[in-house]
Amino acid sequence: MEIPSKNVLISGNKSSSLITCFGDCSSNSESRVAIVEFRTKREEYRGLELGLARARASIRMAASSRNLSLDVHNGDVLTGRIYRNPGAFYQSYMEMEKRFKVYVYEEGDPPMVHDGPCKNKYTSEGRFIQEMEQSGKKKKSGFRTWDAHRAHVYFLPFSVTWMVKYLYKPLSQDRRSIQEFVGDYVRVVSTKYPFWNRTRGADHFMLSCHDWGPHASRGHAQLYNTSIRVLCNANSSEGFNPQKDVTLPEIHLYSGDIDPKLLSPPPHPAAPRPHLAFFAGGARGPIRASVLRHWKDLDTDILVYEYLPENLDYYTLMLESKFCLCPSGYEVATPRTVEAIYAECIPVILSENYVLPFSDVLRWEEFSVAVEVSDIGRLKEILMGVGEEKYLRLKEGLRAVRRHFVLNQPAQRFDAFHMVLHSVWLRRLNLRL
Repeated sequence: MEIPSKNVLISGNKSSSLITCFGDCSSNSESRVAIVEFRTKREEYRGLELGLARARASIRMAASSRNLSLDVHNGDVLTGRIYRNPGAFYQSYMEMEKRFKVYVYEEGDPPMVHDGPCKNKYTSEGRFIQEMEQSGKKKKSGFRTWDAHRAHVYFLPFSVTWMVKYLYKPLSQDRRSIQEFVGDYVRVVSTKYPFWNRTRGADHFMLSCHDWGPHASRGHAQLYNTSIRVLCNANSSEGFNPQKDVTLPEIHLYSGDIDPKLLSPPPHPAAPRPHLAFFAGGARGPIRASVLRHWKDLDTDILVYEYLPENLDYYTLMLESKFCLCPSGYEVATPRTVEAIYAECIPVILSENYVLPFSDVLRWEEFSVAVEVSDIGRLKEILMGVGEEKYLRLKEGLRAVRRHFVLNQPAQRFDAFHMVLHSVWLRRLNLRL
């Protein structure tokens, strides 16, 4: 027998809530129960906000100490030069580990929800979803909470990559089915739970490494405009807002693991590298086309190939080069940047409007070189102008920053999974380091 229900408005000092009562809601006892439940949830929310306020205060206090080198306990050594503020970052990370809780919506079925690609170009998308899902198997471990009222943020665990695979009609360029799926998912959770409507989605986040991630988010206006979007395609000229959105590093693991050649780069930073710079790739987009036009087969110091000869190995050439060119393709992100970090080959960023991963924490100028697209013709002059002392400092920076771009199984402290989560944590705090 279905029990009739109706909504009762319960008012507090400065807020009110719509609570569903079953049966006769006129009963004083039932009304009192509803009021108690509402007040309990309200106090839990206030407790969360109070905890965040305390975290902000401790981080701001730590930010006042700008050590160039920060040695911390438990085996953690942060090389201060690569961080904007090492003290603030470390304190923020500790506060995240202490407090941060993520609720993962359980609605939806694999493969398009609760699953994702864990190898090849979109590895970072699938591995993050997998890590969040697996952490839930241990009910009281990790960052996942099963009590939605105790969560600081809410994760929408759908995979845009799998949507493209299973919903998109090849060559049609019609992405409406993907946007409709995303819009329907948001409508389901916003109707079933009170959390989305409480903030209009500002404490919710999605994650995608597919080029169409930004387009998928347009399936719901508040998701696009208000929610935290964690995207590889972090193009500030196409709606990516670094104040609320997060850059997901594009990590291309062909087999799901780092290539053995890149696991152990030459042990000494000054080990000889015979080539000044290296790039291999097709003319995908105007920036790559410019690199090929200026440097393909034209210089023995800067090795640029459109198609790598069969007798040459891509990763070996990275390991033999001082600088690795990382031009944007059709979209701003490229996996070459992380590959260069693994190879300890100084990344040369050739992009426009790309918000670099973890740039709210990391000083990219301490382990990479940024070159304006208009200066591609001057690449040799610019790279030859990097003195030996600065080059070795950049190499040291690469060694220090590497762990932040590694996907471990299971995840380890300060690795790529935790750095992405920390970026979401900072957006929830609404705090800049």
